[in-house]
Amino acid sequence: MIYPKIALAQSIIEILSAKGINNIIISPGSRNAPLTIGFAQNPNFKCYSIADERCAAFFALGIAQQTKQPAAIVCTSGSALLNYYPALAEAFYSQIPLIVISADRPQSKIDIGDGQTIRQENVFLNHSVFNANLTEEASEENDLKINLAIETAILKKGPVHINAPFEEPLYETTEELSVQPKITNLKPETFSKEIENSDEIVSVWNNAKRKLILVGVNESNVIDQEVIENLASDPSVVVLTETTSNLHHSTFINSIDTLITPFDDSDFKEFNPEILVTFGGMVVSKRIKGFLRKYKPKQHWHIDTLRAYDTFGALTKHFEMQPNYFFKDLFSKTTFVKSNYFKNIDAVYQKRLAKRTEYLNEIRFSDFKVFEKVIASLPKDSLLQISNSSAIRYAQLIDIDESIEVFCNRGTSGIDGSTSTAIGASVGNKKQTVFITGDISFLYDSNALWNSYIPKNFKIVLVNNGGGGIFRILPGHQEKPVFNTYFETSHHLTAEHLAKMYQCNYYTANDSESLDKGIKSLYETNDAPAILEIFTPTTENDVILKQYFKNLN
Repeated sequence: MIYPKIALAQSIIEILSAKGINNIIISPGSRNAPLTIGFAQNPNFKCYSIADERCAAFFALGIAQQTKQPAAIVCTSGSALLNYYPALAEAFYSQIPLIVISADRPQSKIDIGDGQTIRQENVFLNHSVFNANLTEEASEENDLKINLAIETAILKKGPVHINAPFEEPLYETTEELSVQPKITNLKPETFSKEIENSDEIVSVWNNAKRKLILVGVNESNVIDQEVIENLASDPSVVVLTETTSNLHHSTFINSIDTLITPFDDSDFKEFNPEILVTFGGMVVSKRIKGFLRKYKPKQHWHIDTLRAYDTFGALTKHFEMQPNYFFKDLFSKTTFVKSNYFKNIDAVYQKRLAKRTEYLNEIRFSDFKVFEKVIASLPKDSLLQISNSSAIRYAQLIDIDESIEVFCNRGTSGIDGSTSTAIGASVGNKKQTVFITGDISFLYDSNALWNSYIPKNFKIVLVNNGGGGIFRILPGHQEKPVFNTYFETSHHLTAEHLAKMYQCNYYTANDSESLDKGIKSLYETNDAPAILEIFTPTTENDVILKQYFKNLN
């Protein structure tokens, strides 16, 4: 086998191999040549070459999101490293393991005016779970840092940074290893399957008649069916889920804004829970966050093995355990109490759903109508990736088939890497992947298509409303030049030439009839990645959405 001659590069590669890190995403450069040579010629690794570091990092994020294992990203020195930052921030807040390996110049070359040189050590300090600043020579100290970085990425579910200084010559190779790096054994953290001091928790639960369960971003199939049925059967429990919760039951409320947007103060007071239990990641609905901050529950319990954000300013208890075990233990010690909490809320919600069906049947072609049709057309058992801003918010208003897993970069809620993440996810998962995105998000990350690994059955549904349509929904919208230019960023761009350049099949729609044909064409062939671009009326979309919420009363 061919190895880089630089011993430190050998150590990094051998330790990653021993730790079972398989996916290596490399961006081209000279300073990282020793790593590139070693990774690319080692059969233990699956290597990907992606030129744009920002896209490479989000692509790796998508792979790690699906495999639940760290993916490694490798870059040269200088500003290349900084382009990883948006994806690292997303990984940090979404609890996704990433390993950044940056090649650097030796310490003696920093801050003396040498080319392509910045202060790389600890550059991600605020948004990483570990930083390994290596010295130039291979050593046991360096080995221990590399081991610890990888183990921390796995245990803490977040990004780590390994910074490795290399001196020239960089391209020399050898057929023999000059190092035998130290490999440490990962000691998995164990979490309790029982609630500590449960008597008090059980007492509070048994005496509360209004319990609200709010589920954020969540993996599918992590909650047992018996837990789901228990939550669904308790008359004192209301369960709120979102598109990204991947948790389903016919009694769960899966369109939070449909329920609560029309509420007045008296409705909110009736809805106000005594106990709020949260688990999962970030919550999309701004309205539910506003409600719970204004009408604070007496108790807020968050269940997560790692973190507990005080999102509503009411956190009283963090249970460091898996939600499934929390509920199994709780339900083994508690009883149902007499309550009309679920019955009353469900009655309101069912009326809202009836009005939603009625409204969707009568509205004209628009973003809302497009999302209804596109989501209804999704293949069963597929993987749905959704971009941020308007797209994820419209998706909250439409029922999605329970067999479909849904993902969105809600850690930082940015638009910057949604397409790259979706492509990475399609590589990391064998399921049919469909990506629904808005035009600004798509154009912002158009380099995502500069990627040789996109599966031929990868589908993009691009809803083009001529700008950042979300700003028309938010307060402060006025039809003036400042709004159009600096907020909405109005444009007349399309994806047609991008699709041609990157050899994607391309279809368009601008009304209901052409949308039906476009959806049919999108799924008919799998000879190349495909884009369905749907043009919707810029000035009508927000009017139709706002009228929807008014009609729910």
